[in-house]
Amino acid sequence: MRIKVINPNTTESMTRLIEVSARAAVSPGTDLVAVHPTMGPASIESAYDEALSVPGLLTEIVQGEPADGYVIACFGDPGLDAAREVAPGPVVGIAEAAMRTASYLGHSFTIVTTLARTIGRAAELVDRYGVDGYCRNIRACEIPVLELETDPKARERILAECEAAIAADGAEVIVLGCAGMADLCADLTARLGAPVIDGVAAGVTVVEGLVRLNLSTSRTGTYARPPAKSYTGALSAFGLP
Repeated sequence: MRIKVINPNTTESMTRLIEVSARAAVSPGTDLVAVHPTMGPASIESAYDEALSVPGLLTEIVQGEPADGYVIACFGDPGLDAAREVAPGPVVGIAEAAMRTASYLGHSFTIVTTLARTIGRAAELVDRYGVDGYCRNIRACEIPVLELETDPKARERILAECEAAIAADGAEVIVLGCAGMADLCADLTARLGAPVIDGVAAGVTVVEGLVRLNLSTSRTGTYARPPAKSYTGALSAFGLP
C-alpha cells in the first residue's frame, strides 16, 4: 500500500515535519511519501491562499506518482472535492479526519488554530462535516503558520489556549487546527491529560483503513470524473482526457 501525503503549501521544512507525524502513524509495511507542490503559497492563511494552493495540489495527484490513497495536509482541506474527483484512491482532508476522530473520544472538542482570520473557514468545515454538536469553540493563538517553527513562545501559547479550551469551553478533546502543529501533539496530550488530535496522523490512519477495506471514492454522482474539456492560459496543462 502506498499513501501520499500532500502539504498544499510550498514550504519544505513543514513537509518534513508533516512526514514525521505521518510515518509515526502508519502501519509497518505501508509505503508513505510526503510531498508539496512546486507552485503555490508558502503558507495557507486566507481564502486567497487556499484558492491558489489548489492547482499545485491537483498537479501532485494527476501528474505525480500514483498512490493507493491521499491525505491533504492543510486544516482548510483545500481542493478536497476536486481531489476526490481525480484521485485514483480515497482522499481525506486532515480537518475532517481530526474532527471525526475527536467525536469518537469525547462529547465535545475545541479547535486550536493559528490566526483568528482562519476561524471562519474552520467554522464552515465544522458545519459541513456535521460535527457542530461536538464543537464547543475555535480558538486562535495568533501565531502565523511559518512562525510555528521559529517562535520560541509558540508552544506555550498553544498550550495556554488548550488549557483555556478545557477550563472555559468544557472541551473534552483538543483538535489542533494546523498541520504545522503536528509535532506538538504528544507533548500537549501528556501535559493536558486529555486527547489531542493531530489531523495528519488521523488522516493517514483513516486513509490506510479505507485502502485496507478496498474502498474508494464513489463515482456514481458528485465525485464522478470531470468531463473532458480544454483549459487555456496558465491552466492549459490541466485538461483531462
